[in-house]
Amino acid sequence: MYVERPSRLTGAVVWTNTPSGPGPGRVLPDGCMDLLWRDGRLLVAGPDTRAYVPDGEPGLWAGVRFFPGTAPALLGVVAHELRDRRVDLTDLWPAAEVRRLTARVNAADDPASGLEEVALARAADADPPDALLRHLVAALDAGRPVAATADELGIGARQLHRRSLTAFGYGPKTLARVLRLQRALGLARGGVPYAETAFRTGFADQAHLARDVRELAGVPLTVLLGPG
Repeated sequence: MYVERPSRLTGAVVWTNTPSGPGPGRVLPDGCMDLLWRDGRLLVAGPDTRAYVPDGEPGLWAGVRFFPGTAPALLGVVAHELRDRRVDLTDLWPAAEVRRLTARVNAADDPASGLEEVALARAADADPPDALLRHLVAALDAGRPVAATADELGIGARQLHRRSLTAFGYGPKTLARVLRLQRALGLARGGVPYAETAFRTGFADQAHLARDVRELAGVPLTVLLGPG
């Protein structure tokens, strides 16, 4: 079962997942990065450009999912270095610090709350996220075209691409595609017919929606959501 709640860290959510089958299930691209706990270890999930299907035995996972573009400042790493990767936190931070934090999380009442405390402490010492890119996320999530958004923000295409790689792990066009997929899935899961979902989220047609789902999620739309 997957459960999430808003974090005390602005824009983040705290979640736990105890899957009934092998691995925690299919993780779809969403523009976010996560600080993870699994079997007493701390890990980081980078930004995905395709579905991630973990291996391993069933068991509890916990995490803090950061709003798109906010994790690099907290973690001290540019997002594109972690694109489509899961790494041990010791790959990013000093081993002694990670051992101390791991012991703290393992001693908490639950690992999700322990992870949240780690994230809050880290955020207190981190530089604020790039405000311009937060506006970019909001515009793209509202369906605004990348070029028009860049013009509105007063930033050139090359600079926007560089800053997006650092913050999101990929360029603004990929981010727009990922956010559009999430909007579409939200509508479809809420019972909106696929053709109307495609129209309302800016796809050319239902076939275009189906192609994007297959490419980004790795399975057909009907498999991902069931018959619609």
